[in-house]
Amino acid sequence: MQDYKTIRSVEEIDAYLGNATVVAFDFETAATDEYRDEEWSALDAHKSEIAGISVSVAAGTARYIPLRHRVGQNADVESVMAYLRSRLFNSSRIVKIAHNLSFEAMFLYKYGIVIQEPVYDTIVAAQLTLKNDYEFRDLSDSGLKKLVPYLYGVELPTFEEVVKGKFFDELDPDEWNTCRYACADSDWTLQLYHTFNEWFDYNIPRHRFICEEIESPTAVYTGMMKYNGVGVDAALMEKKKQEAEQKIMELREKVLMVTGDIDIGTNCSTAAFKDFLYRTEKLPVLKTTAKFQDAADDQAMQLLMAYCKKARPELVSFFETVQELRKWTKIKSTYIDGYQKWINTATGRIHPDLMPMGTDTGRFAARKPNLQNMPRKGGDPIGVRQFIVATPGSKFLDFDFSQIELRVGAFYCRDEKMMETYRSGGDIHAQTTSVIFNIPISEAVDKDNPDYKERRTIAKNVNFGTFYGLFPRGLQQTLKFKAGLDKPVSDCEAIIANLKAGYPALTEWQQATIRQARLDGYSETSFGRRRYLPNINNRADWGKRSFAERCSMNTPIQGTAAEILKLAMKKLIAELATRPYIRPILQIHDELLFEVDEGHEEEAIRIIRTAMEAQPFAEFDIPIVAEGEHGYCFGKLEGLEVE
Repeated sequence: MQDYKTIRSVEEIDAYLGNATVVAFDFETAATDEYRDEEWSALDAHKSEIAGISVSVAAGTARYIPLRHRVGQNADVESVMAYLRSRLFNSSRIVKIAHNLSFEAMFLYKYGIVIQEPVYDTIVAAQLTLKNDYEFRDLSDSGLKKLVPYLYGVELPTFEEVVKGKFFDELDPDEWNTCRYACADSDWTLQLYHTFNEWFDYNIPRHRFICEEIESPTAVYTGMMKYNGVGVDAALMEKKKQEAEQKIMELREKVLMVTGDIDIGTNCSTAAFKDFLYRTEKLPVLKTTAKFQDAADDQAMQLLMAYCKKARPELVSFFETVQELRKWTKIKSTYIDGYQKWINTATGRIHPDLMPMGTDTGRFAARKPNLQNMPRKGGDPIGVRQFIVATPGSKFLDFDFSQIELRVGAFYCRDEKMMETYRSGGDIHAQTTSVIFNIPISEAVDKDNPDYKERRTIAKNVNFGTFYGLFPRGLQQTLKFKAGLDKPVSDCEAIIANLKAGYPALTEWQQATIRQARLDGYSETSFGRRRYLPNINNRADWGKRSFAERCSMNTPIQGTAAEILKLAMKKLIAELATRPYIRPILQIHDELLFEVDEGHEEEAIRIIRTAMEAQPFAEFDIPIVAEGEHGYCFGKLEGLEVE
């Protein structure tokens, strides 16, 4: 039988913790009265409270500390939290373990506690371990109720079975089922800690470092962002929604004037619309879907518009209208309706789910809503970023890693021109312009040159694909659909040939990286985050092999860049613990957004920039630059003066 008990006094907690250097903990939460009828409110730190805390220091044992139960006796909340803050959560001696640490970190942050390292998130550890020969567990495979039966053969009771329609704080903490349920979570979390560490040590030792030193601290930072959320201008959103609806109605009418009374759906992708294009108008099928059906996506529309410019000029304006309609439909559905849906009724803010391990390379992903895909200021007719506003009495500080993937790429390939450009504070886009067009740097930076804009546009697009294996036709499509430049394949071949000649170490690194991936069957980051590539030696399917080869080059660069960002978050945790006036609120790709109380801006700039520009590891010898902006509206930020 498990050694599970309900305890209430600080003395009992202290006696149980003893001299333990590894402690697992778990929170049971319950919605406050105002939000008790709202689904999932118990998981929202703004709508619920910690009903109780369980702790475990040894397998098979745990203690439950009831704090806010409505039945039975509770411990004194203030004395218990004060004790746990100093004895456990702020301890530099004790490894603090939780399953889904960002959740616990979010609730602790609510009470003014930023949990300090060492920390360990077993849900992160799960995602860094393999479920078969070459696939890591994803988030859906990593829940406690899935892992424990799979790894230990023990079925845990579900929350629904225990509460039977009640809230957890309505259960008697002295009842065995209540105590057992709460204690089991911390007990099995502790056992997972030992199991996963044994797995790491035997299979992929460097993944233990990533779990302990990168991803688990990142989970703490993620919990802080989740709690803070972002402020929104709800009135502006509603105004822009009405503008969008009017614009969509006007554009639909223009499309229907050409197509007639057919069903075009919300964004002109119905079977009837495709019939109009390919049967009624007899336009050529220039693109097909993966199932070899006629395509009607954005790229197909662009190809058809290019065709019509030469063969059917009377239809060019029609395709422009279709593209415009699609753009406005997406703006409304994704950035207005999609954001309004997730405005928290308790805070009036948006608190997205941020998933630090949401991609194969270790980059963040986001949902509910996906604030990472906000359009940039230049390509947004409605001003989506202007929806995000600072709390009165505070302002935004936004720091973006300058060309971090290119800097990591220069570090990897060791090309002298690239490294010198960054070490001297030079312009990598100008350097690449010089390389691919065989012109001197002085001409590449001459803004008065009639070819300056086009050359630089090409150089930028080449740079962002440089390390991942450019192909002439791929470059042609990139330039056409992302930059609006129509270049023949022969020009693209020449650009790539010049790139390889001008950056000789680049080609050597690419070849060596692919060769090593073929031998290992995987690629990895500088810290050893592994990505398996089962198709890297696939001789039967060139497409799958080619994709795996690109992944072998993408992973070390994009993955290492993501880890550098997470190391900055790790450094900030200690700094932010005593500075509640600096609040992390969002991460977007290589960008960190903060809300800072007025009067603390200079201090915040120093702290954030120091953390982001720190050398990530001893071998990394390329300067890292964090460019800052500030302001009261995310869509109207202004650059910080460079010191």
